[in-house]
Amino acid sequence: MAQTSPTCRGKFKVVAPPSTPPDREAVGNALVSASSPRVRRMGREDPYTRPFPNIGRDGLLRNTPTAAGEIEDHFDARACTRTTRTLQQIKHNYESQSRNTTMKFCALNIAVLGVTSLVGTVSAFVAPSSSSVVSTQLRRTALPVKARGEGYGPPLDNISEAVGNTPMVKVSDRICPEGRTIYAKCEYFNPLSSVKDRLALSIIESAEKDGSLKPGQTVIEATSGNTGIAVAMMCAQRGYPCVITMAEPFSVERRKLMRMLGAKVIVTPKAGKGTGMVEKAAELAEKHGWFLCHQFETEANWKFHYETTGPEICNDLKDSKLDYWVTGYGTGGTFHGVGKYMKENSPGTKVILAEPGAANLIGSGIKTERKDDGSPASSHPAFAAHPIQGWTPDFIPLVLEKGLDQTLQDEIVEIPDGAAVAMSQSLARNEGLLTGISGGATMWAAVETAKKAPEGSVIVAMLPDTGERYLSTPLFASIAADMNEEELEIARSTPSFILEPVEA
Repeated sequence: MAQTSPTCRGKFKVVAPPSTPPDREAVGNALVSASSPRVRRMGREDPYTRPFPNIGRDGLLRNTPTAAGEIEDHFDARACTRTTRTLQQIKHNYESQSRNTTMKFCALNIAVLGVTSLVGTVSAFVAPSSSSVVSTQLRRTALPVKARGEGYGPPLDNISEAVGNTPMVKVSDRICPEGRTIYAKCEYFNPLSSVKDRLALSIIESAEKDGSLKPGQTVIEATSGNTGIAVAMMCAQRGYPCVITMAEPFSVERRKLMRMLGAKVIVTPKAGKGTGMVEKAAELAEKHGWFLCHQFETEANWKFHYETTGPEICNDLKDSKLDYWVTGYGTGGTFHGVGKYMKENSPGTKVILAEPGAANLIGSGIKTERKDDGSPASSHPAFAAHPIQGWTPDFIPLVLEKGLDQTLQDEIVEIPDGAAVAMSQSLARNEGLLTGISGGATMWAAVETAKKAPEGSVIVAMLPDTGERYLSTPLFASIAADMNEEELEIARSTPSFILEPVEA
């Protein structure tokens, strides 16, 4: 009887093991063959393994990638000896034409060397778009977190393969209300440190697949920064020229990062707000024949979150309940994709959507006027300037609107002035979680949700990016570059190398 596997989009066909053990020399040769076998690689929807208790000693200071792929399911390592792990023990011969195309796998022979029995032989044919999934007499046990020094896995073919499978970290009771559990989904573990790496990968690969993006064509997009950085990364990796339009108020470090990645950054006047940078990108694309990403309108945006981010959260909590999932919105892709996945696969989970109180576009009940392509025709009347960069442009994106039309949200929370910055700073000082203003806003909404939630509730909050992207913003306005009096007192407590302040 076919069953749906909760952690793999593909098909598994279990076949009987051979009557005789495999030839060890043949297996060894296969392990080092020129076909570059992929070993211990997880699909983007597979579990990270489990949420981490903290960011430090017991948590995430381990095993960064040189590069690795994402294909093989977790296997039960308890039967494996150090020798079999060293020899990698698993043979994966496969052909892959692209990440989003069908991948053919020949037989996967799992042999425990030095043990007389053969664990099993599995033939797999993985088709991401397939609706039928044959599974799973195959035993599937999530590995515990790998020991530091064990390594990440085989090197990645390119940086885009590092996108996804971001970890969740438990927030301590210094911030989380007593009797509740909050996990932070740390999207800054993506290679360019934000959730938008997922969006950029999806847009570029979808456009390559459908032929709308031609080899060598210039890619252009309007962005508050994170999407532009991610698009610039993808263009650098794949050889596309890149142009970004960005409104003047967004942080200077974002411009520099995009230029570091080879992009041209066109800064639009502050008065034009988000609609101004969007209109400028459309004009440039039309005049020069460039590929416009359309992040606010494209289906590729939310679908990637439906296929990866949502399954990651559920798989990492497969042995636990999930009562609330909390997010904000920029394009609305995370909300739409993960929210849709939750409604279909975790119907008991309530979706909490947050927006700035100063710019409550959703709360106003006023829809955005649109052009034929779905882009905004004008600025939203309820918009006002707010400090949460990356959230809530001066229009309701089409991707967001389509999610709202499905009533994916169970509750909308408005973030008061100052709360996002204060929570971001608190996460840094109390948890060691360095996230941006949007992460602080989401966590504030999660904490407020936890205060009202029944005891024992489990909540997941999205942390979209890193705090390092906000050095020139209000997040760091109270953080001095020079030593304060307390630091000077420490410096003066011993006689050598004292840097005294210079009086003006």
